[in-house]
Amino acid sequence: MRPLLPLAAAVLLGLSACATPTAPAPGASTTGASASPTAAKTPVAIATTTQLGSILGDITACAGTTSTTLMRPGTDPHDFALASDQVAAMARAKLVVANGLGLEGGMASALANVKADGGRVYEVAPNVDPLAYDDLEADHAGEAGTHTHEHGTYDPHVALDAGRMARAAENIGKQLTAATGEAQHTACGAQVGAEIAQTDARVRQILAAVPKERRVLITDHEAFNYFAQAYDFHVAGVVVPGGSTDAEPSSADIARIVAVVKAKGVPAIFSNVAVNPKLVEAVAREAGTVQVVPLHVDSVGEAGSGAETYRALMIKNAEAIAAALA
Repeated sequence: MRPLLPLAAAVLLGLSACATPTAPAPGASTTGASASPTAAKTPVAIATTTQLGSILGDITACAGTTSTTLMRPGTDPHDFALASDQVAAMARAKLVVANGLGLEGGMASALANVKADGGRVYEVAPNVDPLAYDDLEADHAGEAGTHTHEHGTYDPHVALDAGRMARAAENIGKQLTAATGEAQHTACGAQVGAEIAQTDARVRQILAAVPKERRVLITDHEAFNYFAQAYDFHVAGVVVPGGSTDAEPSSADIARIVAVVKAKGVPAIFSNVAVNPKLVEAVAREAGTVQVVPLHVDSVGEAGSGAETYRALMIKNAEAIAAALA
């Protein structure tokens, strides 16, 4: 059992201790502890993405309840499509935890239907100070591939800032309490949030090895704005224009990003393990001696990847970035 932080202990005073078994890999059908086999088959909440599923699973495991995740590890949320049984499961859940801001583009109508039918959907990204694309475009003026956004006004990729996700965990805990009437979820959300804050501090320690002049990122798509803001990096360009992986760069787009890589002397381009890296690899070949470094961007990793949970993902990504740029 993990010791509860003071806030959590205050909320749980008088309740049974909050056991925290090791949660199964995010994206598994069910996460969390339960008091009975029947309870194990009745999750209190469903997460859309695996990153949220990891955090939600930690909270429900702590609280002695269960949760599920719709996507599997390695799934790209930009083009994920729901199966009919998943739509039904969303309708039955007491709470659906979604990223929002258009990240789950193929789920928009299903999420809207859950809301229309009186279901409770909590979107994480709009509640952790999202970054407006208009502001980002002003900051990135003159850079390659960062100006076409067909999926909304705000950047949805909040999960790559562990500080924001620590706040998200607290918010999810409160939403679970509101949905279930069970106060331990609020305490457990605070506890998991504090653990993610520790991960945030560890990420900063790892990235401290990268000199300021080398804190330049070229990535497969525009997913690192929050990461760059939180950890003092500069996004110099992206291979696939805009904030989604389903766009197609033109030959002119490719030429521009190759020119940026050469001009800035960038030693690495960061790809997404959930997406075919052929475009990134083509840019790297054209640019010369540039390595392609895979990162876990929109999903936790498969078993054995070292990025099976949200916190492990952030550490593994930080280590890969530091090794490539330090």
